[in-house]
Amino acid sequence: MSRGSAKPKRRKAAGAALRYEHRPGRAAAEQPEKRDWSCLGGGCAILVGFAALITPLVLFETYWGHDLWGGLAPAWPGGAYAFAATVGALVPLVFLAWVGPLTRMDWKKSKSRSLAWAAASLPGLAAGYLVAGVIMTTTRPKRRRNWDYDCYREGGPCWVHVHYPYLWVVGLVATLAAAALLITLFFKYGGRSSATAPSTSEPEDDPSPRSPTGTGDRHPPA
Repeated sequence: MSRGSAKPKRRKAAGAALRYEHRPGRAAAEQPEKRDWSCLGGGCAILVGFAALITPLVLFETYWGHDLWGGLAPAWPGGAYAFAATVGALVPLVFLAWVGPLTRMDWKKSKSRSLAWAAASLPGLAAGYLVAGVIMTTTRPKRRRNWDYDCYREGGPCWVHVHYPYLWVVGLVATLAAAALLITLFFKYGGRSSATAPSTSEPEDDPSPRSPTGTGDRHPPA
């Protein structure tokens, strides 16, 4: 038999040590890791929320700030200082109107009541935005070179601080005084009501002079 007619032998497979095994849970080397570009991981939501909170304040300052401190504040009973005291005293009141209903929310007990309390806090939130807008209209640029005509126009931030230099002091004192008054009332009346809460147990009835059989102390005849 000639050697040329012999069939070539197959090569043996590589050993187990030479085989590449892909471990589960580990990304393949040739596949690049995919990045999550979905709004930068919630960053867009934060920016949208921040813009939604700041935009009403900016609009308030742009459209009503000058008329507020140029016309309403000087005509307020007692002048602009009395107006600043009124605005300062409203700060803790609107904060309480906003936060108070939120503290009564309990999602575990009742979702409908929690939603109702959340809705009840919205007027306080709107009033807080209004008060914050009034306060923001008195902010003037820190650098004097940025004090343009709008700043010194009647009712502008620079005009207000020039004519009423102690405006922020009056407003801050009124805020602290109103907050102290609310805290005092809370501990005076709120603490007393919680300490003297009505008991749920009913008092024991007085013994009746008559027996259940209607014979009193007499014994029924034998």
